[in-house]
Formats: sequence, structure tokens, C-alpha cells
Amino acid sequence: MKSWARTSVMALVLLTLPCWVAALGGPAWVRYVDFALLYAMLALGLNVVVGFAGLLDLGYIAFYAVGAYTYALLSSPQLGWHAPSLLVLALCPLLAALAGLLLGAPTLKLRGDYLAIVTLGFGEIVRLFLNNLDQPINITNGPQGISMIDALHWGTWQASDGLNLGIGHLDAAATFYFIALTVLVGMAVLTWRLQHSHIGRAWVALREDELAAAAMGVPRRNTKLLAFALGASLGGLAGGLFAAFQGFVSPESFSLMESIMVLCMVVLGGMGHIAGVITGAILLTLVPEMLRSLTPYLGVGIAPENLRMLVFGAALVLMMILRPQGLWPSPLRAREWRHD
Repeated sequence: MKSWARTSVMALVLLTLPCWVAALGGPAWVRYVDFALLYAMLALGLNVVVGFAGLLDLGYIAFYAVGAYTYALLSSPQLGWHAPSLLVLALCPLLAALAGLLLGAPTLKLRGDYLAIVTLGFGEIVRLFLNNLDQPINITNGPQGISMIDALHWGTWQASDGLNLGIGHLDAAATFYFIALTVLVGMAVLTWRLQHSHIGRAWVALREDELAAAAMGVPRRNTKLLAFALGASLGGLAGGLFAAFQGFVSPESFSLMESIMVLCMVVLGGMGHIAGVITGAILLTLVPEMLRSLTPYLGVGIAPENLRMLVFGAALVLMMILRPQGLWPSPLRAREWRHD
């Protein structure tokens, strides 16, 4: 099949996906697909840091939290501000990028496990900060979170009201699907262009051999900071969309387990490969939900949630043993694994 035909078929599938999902699985599954797209955005952002630049970040979910709380604080009754949603959404990646610079600047000389420990601590600091910033002045509302967050809106239209296309009406979940899909495609195009630019080649050089890259004139400091800032900005934008879609944020949504889950998406899909990490994010978001719905019918004496995680963990272990390069690795990594 020619490339234009494959592209047309893929576009048709993506445009009609909410209808098929709602018909086969019910409206709840459209929300699951929406969350899969959000996790795919996070995976793309972490792929810049881990897959392109080779910087192990275990606190990436902190930038997701920065974006989510930026949108929540500026678009809810918590502080009494209801700024235009598109303006607030534009601030989310900017503030997250600033947080990425704050994390990257003092950790430039760290590598490997040391960098992982520092980023892990940064993620926990952000979560605890959000959890306790409710006194003496209540800013984040502490563990109770922030509710009644404004949905995305333009003029008098709100995404929570759905979208009338003339031939039918899209509900809020389906409307958000197309918004998230558009943002995800934009992120994928941006990261693809960066990967094939001189910046992307500098990231790969640092990932493979930092000393050799520095000897060839690659500025280590600025290149690493750019990776942290860009990856953080993508996570912040995803966080802003999450707050607008969910209408509620709390520190529980940004735990260490979430960071590990996003890292698993990148590793499972194939580090450094854009299509691979998107595939990994979608699989690790939707497959556990499928297992959750199937466990009550298996007739075993284990709680559905525990059995779901047991099967999920076993599948990850087998995947790392049988195909450690990922489900869909980049051509470069695939050649490296074949030679090894």
C-alpha cells in the first residue's frame, strides 16, 4: 500500500475512533482513550529527555503537576481567577520549562543513578509542596485538591458542552479527543523535526558518549538544559490539558508511580522512537483497563485490582526479557541490538 493510502486510512481511523469506541465499549472507554492521548504526550516529553538525550529522569511527573496546577489556579474559584483558557494553557508549558531549567541547572554534572535519585527527589518535593501549601495561606487547597476548574473555552463555547457538527453532536469526551489528538500530532511533528536537526544529533551524541561529544564541540551545558526545558514544557502542556479535561486536580495524581509508569511507556515502546513511545503509552494505558474489566470473570480469589497489576507486571517482565529494545525501537537501536 502506498504511503498516501496508508496515511488516508490512518486518518480515517483516527477521525472515526470515538464513534467505534463508544459503540463497542461504551462512553467510558472514550475517556480512557483521552487519557491514553494525555499519557502519549507525557511519553513524548520524557522521550526527549531519556530517549534523545539519555538523561534518566524519575521525577518527570512533576512537570505534569506544574502544568496542571498552573491551569487549575488560574481557571478556578480557588484564587478567584478565571483567565482565558487558551492564555492559561500557553502559560503551562512556559512555567514547566522554567521548572525544567531549575532542575537541570544544578544537576548538569550528574549522570546515571545519581541523576535519577536527584530527579526522583525533585518529583517528590513538588508533590509534597502541592500537598502542604494550604496553610498559613491556602493556595493549592492541600490534599483536597482544586475542583470546579474551567473547561477549555473560546468565547461562549466550552469544550464541556461538546461540539455540534451539523450532522451530529459530539459529547465532552469526544470533543476533548480531537483537541488532544491535534496537540499530540503537533508534539510528534515538533519532536520529529528536533530529532533530525542539529540539536537532535547533539542530544544523541551526548547520550552515546558525552566526552567524545564535548571533544567534537557539542556544548554539554546548553544542550542538556534544552532537553530538560523542552521535555518539561511538553509535560506542562499535557498537565494543563489534564486539568481542563478532568475539572479537578490533587497531589495524588502526581505520585512517583505515575513517573515510573511514563518511563515504562517510553522503555516498552522503544526509547528514542516517536511512534514507539506513543504505542507504548497507548498500550500501557488501555491494556490495564481491559484487564480490570476481565478480572471479575476469571474466577480467582484475588482482588481485581491486584490481579490486574500482577498480570501487568508479569507482562512487563517478559517483555524486558524477550525484547528489551522495546516493541517498536528506532532503526539505530534495532541495529545495535542485532549486532549485540
